[in-house]
Amino acid sequence: MKGEKEIETNVERRIGAWLRDHSLTLAFTGLLLAALIGQALTGVAGYNEQARDAQLPTLTLLQYLTSSQFAVDVAENWQSEYLQFLLYVLLTVWLIQIGSPESKKPEQRGRKTFEEQKIGSYATAGSPAPARMRGWRLSLYSHSLGLVMGLVFLGSWSAQFVAGRSAYNAEQIQDFQAPLTWSQYLRAPDFWNRTFQNWQSEFLAVATMVVFSIYLRERGSPESKPVGVSHESTGVEG
Repeated sequence: MKGEKEIETNVERRIGAWLRDHSLTLAFTGLLLAALIGQALTGVAGYNEQARDAQLPTLTLLQYLTSSQFAVDVAENWQSEYLQFLLYVLLTVWLIQIGSPESKKPEQRGRKTFEEQKIGSYATAGSPAPARMRGWRLSLYSHSLGLVMGLVFLGSWSAQFVAGRSAYNAEQIQDFQAPLTWSQYLRAPDFWNRTFQNWQSEFLAVATMVVFSIYLRERGSPESKPVGVSHESTGVEG
């Protein structure tokens, strides 16, 4: 009996430790699901309201979730988010902002040496296995974050294009107008308006985060400098 209680206690401790160690990811995953549910519920309500006004068939929640309208609304936001992070990952290799914890120090610009990056013979016991490799495998792993971000961006942007054309053509048909071909939709204002209205907001968010973090603080956050550090301090996290 005592042994069973000890096992249960150890399991609970491990679960608790796992939840603590992954709490940031779990919290944002929960927020993502909550936001998607909210978007789906309000989206189908709005769609059906317009459909009733136009005396068109309404959709169930499941039908709306599998519709091009819902797909394009999700995809156009995802592609802009991943473009934001892709550009941030790549541009911060070389570009700096004095005073921001989001920037490297001026003397740290660039890719850095093998020793600084703990690559090849400089790899430590805790280094990932690809860091000990040479050639294309090391090169691939050295740029894996940017590559994955780029692939997700291109995938979600392609999904926006496909779903956006479908949603646009559905409206065209309802208005007794000719649907657009793939090439026509690629040049259509609808596609680029959906794209640019998301891009501009992402670029604004990143720029303000970089600048605000020079002068403003959030105690204990790694995205902020320590409260007492000078405004000119660069690349210092709290």
